[in-house]
Amino acid sequence: MSQDISSILSNYDGIGIGDLVRNKEIKPIEIYEEAVNRTLELNPKLNFLWYEGFEEGRKMANNPNLPDGPFKGVPWLVKELASMWEGLPLHNHCPYLKDGITPFDSYLVKQIKKSGFLLLGKSIAPEMGWALSSEPKMHGPVKSPWDLNLTPGGSSGGSAAAVAARVTPISDASDGGGSIRVPASYCGLVGLKPSKGRVSLSPALSDYWYGGAIFLCVSRTVRDTAAFLEITGGSLPGDPYYMPLPKEGFLPEVTKDPGKLKIAFVDESPEGCTSIDPEVKDGLNKTAKKLEELGHQITKEKIPYDFWELNNAYTNITTLQTSAFFDNFETIVGRKIKEGDTENLYWTMYQKGKTFSGHDHSNHVENLRQICRNVIQKMNEFDVWMTPVTPMTPRKLGYYDMSLDVDTYNNTIMGPDCPFTSPFNATGLPAISLPLHFTKNNIPVGIQFISREADDKTLFRLAGQLEINLPWKDKKPPISF
Repeated sequence: MSQDISSILSNYDGIGIGDLVRNKEIKPIEIYEEAVNRTLELNPKLNFLWYEGFEEGRKMANNPNLPDGPFKGVPWLVKELASMWEGLPLHNHCPYLKDGITPFDSYLVKQIKKSGFLLLGKSIAPEMGWALSSEPKMHGPVKSPWDLNLTPGGSSGGSAAAVAARVTPISDASDGGGSIRVPASYCGLVGLKPSKGRVSLSPALSDYWYGGAIFLCVSRTVRDTAAFLEITGGSLPGDPYYMPLPKEGFLPEVTKDPGKLKIAFVDESPEGCTSIDPEVKDGLNKTAKKLEELGHQITKEKIPYDFWELNNAYTNITTLQTSAFFDNFETIVGRKIKEGDTENLYWTMYQKGKTFSGHDHSNHVENLRQICRNVIQKMNEFDVWMTPVTPMTPRKLGYYDMSLDVDTYNNTIMGPDCPFTSPFNATGLPAISLPLHFTKNNIPVGIQFISREADDKTLFRLAGQLEINLPWKDKKPPISF
């Protein structure tokens, strides 16, 4: 493999690679084989991939009819968590679902294939996803390319580790409580959780977690994320939340002046949550200073919600729907789920969910929607809110103990660490993590920005401005190409 191809995969983003392929300056198979070689070299160290799709990927790369989309020839990792790529295994790292095979492509995957991506394999996530680390017992922990003792985040940790290590410039990610933004923060990447309903879950899902769970990507550049949302986003007829794409798309927004924004700045955690680490606070303060230099108005504010009230309302809903999810698979698996078929976290979540009546669930949904409406109205006073992604720098591997029961886990492990992420799954507001700070030990710290309802455009404009003024593209982890 030529040094030119190696340099291209290390330094170009997905749009850049796609341009070279479409212009016939490089061949898809050249980029693909370099990605395969990098996978074989780095996966034993980082453990980001559990299923190799090399045979199918090579067929796609050599196909003269490979779609001429914006990401033509770019290797793609499918996240092992509800991503529906026909014919691939799908078990969510859960022993109960260990024999699962995806029966069809989701709408999002159809759009991915039309864009010219090449299948590299399936990335590792935590069992069933509810963790800010990626350590499933079925396939072992994903390690951070910045420090092998640390988590690269969850649940999209496998994809994020591979993108940070320069195996591929962009890959599959999804977010139900921070699972795009946290891995992006911990790996030095761009991670957008789009507005509720911006990406269709058709046909397998429609309203999972009432719009709180959404699919997109982790990437190294803002324009890759914007372009990816353009090709995969938009509501389909019958989707529960109507969120069409703007006619002009999102990619042009990246280079537009955001204007002088009114930005609220939060640097304190809610009571009962993890305290903000001095390194995280340092990143917030430095970013606030830069924003002021760029002409934005920065105002320090308290967090605009009662986190535990909102979190309990949200997790009541996710608990019931997760319980129903397992029961729905009884006919497919051929038996009911039993203790030992999943981590204790999920076994106790399954049992707790079954205690809720229909009336309980109706009241939980109404309660959550009232809380979220009030939060959104409070946040409307500002164009953008700036917060940490997580209060702390990346945890050491092993912290997120899924052997705990669901209430202990949510109240002492998961909840305290996600006071700035899960509320925006519940409210549906768009939120992005940008790699704007690095600790003294050279560990990435993402800064989160949240905009008004359905206003993904403002986030892209602000992110594009910050990418120029606080550039991160040349910052690579120790374990990378």
